[in-house]
Amino acid sequence: QVQLVESGGGLVQPGGSLRLSCVASTSISDIASMGWFRQAPGKEREFVASISWRSQSKYYADSVKGRFTISRDNAKNSVYLQMDSLKPEDTGVYYCATDPWGDSRFEDWGQGTQVTVSS
Repeated sequence: QVQLVESGGGLVQPGGSLRLSCVASTSISDIASMGWFRQAPGKEREFVASISWRSQSKYYADSVKGRFTISRDNAKNSVYLQMDSLKPEDTGVYYCATDPWGDSRFEDWGQGTQVTVSS
């Protein structure tokens, strides 16, 4: 029901930074939580980070904690993922998703944006 468009992916060297954006077709103030997932070649899609509007809580996968920062801008209907100190294992397609009820049941998904970390 909610359309999501990711952008900001690209090629970056290890240790570099990248900022991903996700623009929603509706006000994200009506969405309890937003999340980022990624899928590396040959692997299952995995959770990266999420942000809750009601509790203002942020959650991160252990693999990215301290390096990635998720944020949201309700005025722009956007969610961001700032990625610092990137590692080759961060490579994959990154997806934005909605969690309308805040119960970790992600419902709407974007098309994904490719992130490649390589020398």
